[in-house]
Amino acid sequence: MSGLRFSVKDLYGVEGWPLTASTRAPVPDPGQSVLVRRLLELGASAVGKTHLHEIALGITGMNGYGGTEHPTLPGHSPGGSSSGAAVSVALGQVDVALGTDTGGSIRVPAAWCGVTGFKPSKDHPEYSLAGVLPLSQTCDHAGPLARDVSTLARVHEALTGTEIKAQSWSGQRVGLWLPEGWTDRPVREAVQAFAARLEALGASLSPAALPEMLDAYTPIVLNEAAAVHREALRQDEPGFTPFTLGLLRQGAALTGAEVEAAHARRAEYRAVLDDLFNQFDVLLAPAVPTPPPLTGQEEAELEGGPLPLRRAVLRLTAPFSLLGVPALALPTTTPFVGVQLMMRQAEDDRLLGLGLTLEGSKG
Repeated sequence: MSGLRFSVKDLYGVEGWPLTASTRAPVPDPGQSVLVRRLLELGASAVGKTHLHEIALGITGMNGYGGTEHPTLPGHSPGGSSSGAAVSVALGQVDVALGTDTGGSIRVPAAWCGVTGFKPSKDHPEYSLAGVLPLSQTCDHAGPLARDVSTLARVHEALTGTEIKAQSWSGQRVGLWLPEGWTDRPVREAVQAFAARLEALGASLSPAALPEMLDAYTPIVLNEAAAVHREALRQDEPGFTPFTLGLLRQGAALTGAEVEAAHARRAEYRAVLDDLFNQFDVLLAPAVPTPPPLTGQEEAELEGGPLPLRRAVLRLTAPFSLLGVPALALPTTTPFVGVQLMMRQAEDDRLLGLGLTLEGSKG
């Protein structure tokens, strides 16, 4: 990987570099990142750290230092939590950015910044979370963002020692998860156009259905995040922004029974997704519900009516972090609107291979 430059989301511990998690509150020291060290050993160069949505608990990029702006749309959000990661790639400052994805934190900024992002299977041995400040042990993933799938595949090949080969879309059974009213019209039309492209490559498409899973995702993540930041929360004014502090206090207030119930719902949702993968080889879904929102915007205007932005985004992306399957975020022909492709657990290589084929078929 000699010559490849990468940025590091400020949740990864890097020797000699401070770790703030983009908050003014004190945070635990996770130690040194195994994944960063591995990339350095492979010959890549780490050029700096990137800002994120405060402690990774959000999807817009806001934090205790003011937040990150969209790379080419002034006054708009780049997405989060891996906001600086996506921006550093979009601006050509680096070839690859290390991000994390707990509920969409790689895929959302990739989509809104017009780049690609890869969330590997949960507990993938080559994408170690050792030395990364956690948000949610259950849902956290480490992964890369880049301008193209070829670069993502290059990173994956270097880490795994396995060649990524382009995969044919011919005969692939694709489930289109595009819940009515969950996006605005431009996103719906962009996803439908992407689906038509897959059909042109020989895939068969049928509608797929999944429930909203935030009733499991939210209690699990907030409770685990509150445990990570337990020491800071002992202070009356720990230094988190008000919104982050409110979410952490909410997580700390959950009872054991409430968290246990959320994990039980997660198990039920896993059975639903497993059944879906008995019907389909690949799932296709929007990665975001709208184009990039304005900075500070709190609602999303969807075809089904207005909805809080956080919920509108997370209900599309959180299921695949909650359940740990690999996901690949790709741009569409509509600027700053991305889709996501998902496959069964451990089918990371095949998913990237399908992405390579799409990249090679452009035009």
